[in-house]
Amino acid sequence: MATVLLTPSNKPLLQSNEEHILTLLDRCSTMKELKQIHGLVWKKGSVALLTHHIAVSKLLSLWASAKFGNLEYARMVFDRIRTPNTLMWDTMIRAYSNGNDPEAALLLYHQMLHHSVPHSSYTFPFLLKACSCLSASEEAQQIHAQIIKRGFGSEIYATNSLIRAYAILGNTKSAHDLFDRLPQRDIVSWNTMIDGYIKCGNVDMAYEMFKAMPVKSVISWTTMIVGFVRVGMNTEALSHFQQMLIAGIKPDSIAISCSLSACAGLGALEQGRWVHAYIHKNRIKIDSVLGCVLIDMYVKCGEMPKALEVFSELEQKSVYEWTAIIGGFAIHGKGREALDWFMEMQKTGTKPTMITFTAVLTACSHAGLIEEGKLIFESMGTVYEINPSVEHYGCMVDLLGRAGLLKEAKELIEAMPVKPNAAVWGALLNACVMHKNLDLGKQIGKILIKLDPDHGGRYIHLASIHAAAGEWNQAAQVRRQIKHIGLLNPPGCSTITLNGVVHEFLAEAGSLQHIEEVYDIWNQIISRPIEKRYGPVTEDLLLNL
Repeated sequence: MATVLLTPSNKPLLQSNEEHILTLLDRCSTMKELKQIHGLVWKKGSVALLTHHIAVSKLLSLWASAKFGNLEYARMVFDRIRTPNTLMWDTMIRAYSNGNDPEAALLLYHQMLHHSVPHSSYTFPFLLKACSCLSASEEAQQIHAQIIKRGFGSEIYATNSLIRAYAILGNTKSAHDLFDRLPQRDIVSWNTMIDGYIKCGNVDMAYEMFKAMPVKSVISWTTMIVGFVRVGMNTEALSHFQQMLIAGIKPDSIAISCSLSACAGLGALEQGRWVHAYIHKNRIKIDSVLGCVLIDMYVKCGEMPKALEVFSELEQKSVYEWTAIIGGFAIHGKGREALDWFMEMQKTGTKPTMITFTAVLTACSHAGLIEEGKLIFESMGTVYEINPSVEHYGCMVDLLGRAGLLKEAKELIEAMPVKPNAAVWGALLNACVMHKNLDLGKQIGKILIKLDPDHGGRYIHLASIHAAAGEWNQAAQVRRQIKHIGLLNPPGCSTITLNGVVHEFLAEAGSLQHIEEVYDIWNQIISRPIEKRYGPVTEDLLLNL
């Protein structure tokens, strides 16, 4: 039976020359058409088409692409080609590297070496991507050797890919050595190094690289903003965003989203509103990610009505926007409202995620909705087929603990299918302190120190419990452990926004501008007579040993 591909005018196309095959492949839009073209190649190909490298490579690329997604079929076609050329090998390696089986890319490359196939500059980047996905440092070094051996050591595309692979694998020293030896660095080389240092947590070195760049792109600025936000340097992120605008660089959606996250972290409502106004002024489409970040910013800055306004203006509402709103009500202690919105979300047919359940259970915990929380926790498995995670168990322990159901909370921890972490035990410890169950609190405190020995707060909690029980010697002994181990207690920090400038206050830091005026005002406040009902609660204060 003849294989026929119909054109829009329904006229059969049965021409066997290579140019028409390529034209058909370029116009192909459905799986059915691709199969018809493949059949045409097979039928009319005799030897000519089946050995036509460009046409067959294009056919392989389409089969292996995300659009058609039949990598197994592409491999079957590839295996039947008598002498596949470099382009065909590169096509298959790229497909495996971009897919769910990056290891197959390395195995295929081993066959490529066995057959002594010539390499191209496009052979290595996807092999290195596969190494990055597999955390295969040794294989990356072997491919580095192949790059040098085959004369691609000065080829910028292959070298940039090698720098990126080393950086992703955590070997920033090798990446920087390669960068320093580059005879000519392009903007990709610089951005790759900056991104590599940020992924390894070395934001200071990333910033030094950024400042040394001769030309900075929007990606360079965005990468630094992302890096600052990732390590909690929100003030620096906002400052960098402002410098980006002053430099005349139009920010992309990632830079805007991260800047809004920085505003949320600082509680900088004024700057958050300005960024929101910038979005409207420049007619930037508010997608799912930007919508979530905007809602989160307003929620954390205490502007719940504005968060609801952003939510209502979204054309399409995914589970992420619903979760952000539910989480907002949870943060503000409005458990009933959070449950109402959870029900509304379900009515729209939106399926909750694990994060959604964390938000709902947190809302129940803060509002003391015990029975509702238990029902929702149980529904995760029975209704939604979601196995509760450690975070969900932590929410339930917090819910039960706040209600004084300490025994039930402890039993829940002991029945967990996974090992409870320090956060779960910490929730129970807080409940013990709240409800003055000092004996159980001491047991939990010792468990926490064993689980998290490098966390100074664990020792302070246990010392507080001993002090509350009048066991001063034990409290002093625990506090001495902190000094003996050399743990640091990070100073308290708060921020305010005044006239568009974020001011940060660190405990015991006296270098702040106008600090004397701040102290004067504070002394005036504490010197005023305080009514008895507004007096400070001192019974739970940590003994200062």
